[in-house]
Amino acid sequence: MSSGNRVDEIFDRFLSGGKIFNNRDVLRHDYIPDKLPHRAEHIQRLANILAPSLNGSKVSNAFIYGKTGTGKTAVAKYVLNRLKEKANALGAPLKICYINCRLAGTNYRILADLCKSLEVDVPFTGLAVSELLDRYKEKLNLLNLNEIVTLDEIDFLVKRNEDSLLYELTRINEFLRGNWVGLIGISNDLRFKEYLDARVLSCLSEEEVIFKPYSADELYDILSERAKSAFIEGALQDSSLKLCAAYAAREHGDARRALDLLRVAGELAEREGSNTILDKHVKEALQKIEDDRFVEALKYLPLHQKIILIGVYHLDSLCAEGSITGDLYELYTELCTSIFVEPLTQRRVSGLLNELDILGLLNTRVVSFGRYGRTKKIKLGVPSKIIAEVLSDDDVVGSLLKHEAKLKHKRG
Repeated sequence: MSSGNRVDEIFDRFLSGGKIFNNRDVLRHDYIPDKLPHRAEHIQRLANILAPSLNGSKVSNAFIYGKTGTGKTAVAKYVLNRLKEKANALGAPLKICYINCRLAGTNYRILADLCKSLEVDVPFTGLAVSELLDRYKEKLNLLNLNEIVTLDEIDFLVKRNEDSLLYELTRINEFLRGNWVGLIGISNDLRFKEYLDARVLSCLSEEEVIFKPYSADELYDILSERAKSAFIEGALQDSSLKLCAAYAAREHGDARRALDLLRVAGELAEREGSNTILDKHVKEALQKIEDDRFVEALKYLPLHQKIILIGVYHLDSLCAEGSITGDLYELYTELCTSIFVEPLTQRRVSGLLNELDILGLLNTRVVSFGRYGRTKKIKLGVPSKIIAEVLSDDDVVGSLLKHEAKLKHKRG
């Protein structure tokens, strides 16, 4: 059978099979529902913090933190959307700006997004960061506007670019003429505050909202609410819903993971031509998500990133707290030499570490040694057994996984 016929067969099977979804977008991470179960207290807390902005009063800066999938971004967007609607209805001189620091990536892009929120045109690149900041402040003064700026995944701003921009933003009101900027920082890293400058921390953490992981029962309620819109009636068994909630609760009460499981389970049932999502579809979805998330990423990494990961793999076995960049670079060059590959510069390796961190394959955090400067603590972001299973089959780097015998001198 030709490829074209196989594709047509897939399309025909989909069209003739059982219908599962009513609106699958309801299960996406960026969907903000009308109801957020078990987050009423957090919604009210954030609304109380931001409410004074409606009559022009400056709001306190707020820091929102908790583990991934605990509803931080959803609650922030929920409250900000309603604040924007209320401000527009009242004619209040208030702007709302949301920026994901991981997606923006650099101080320049973050400031460019801030300028864009005030309709200030700036080039994609080419200006000094200080020039962008000046243009932003000038526009705020010209329009006599107040702005609430939400920096989601704010830890990436500090990890990749230190806290210089954050420091400037916490001081920005000193240069405005009666108007103001309020900051909301959102972080998944519970240790984020540890490596903030004390002056930044005191300004940013005027108000704190802490999100605890969801329990299995709470995840069940969240999934039940979304399922009403996501699936046609009778397409989802209650036992399958409970299984999704239980699996996600086991993984730190992550609502995103629960939604992913339910959506993928529905897609698997749909491809099978089933009219109902069964427990077996949830179990298959769990395996698929686990495999897809890491295996595909590892298989297609560039050579030097694979070598870096293997270096961290070995160093993790020697130090559970994580390795520092100096030790990793030393081992990286040793591994390169052993397979006759020319090592990259330390600066280039630092850039590759950032990319691996963004992919979630590594976890890096900046550690300050006071007057001795800063370095990064690096740990694997994936189970070491997956690194071993995937990369052991690689013809070029597979042998490096057996390099541990040469690291004995580092154990001291």
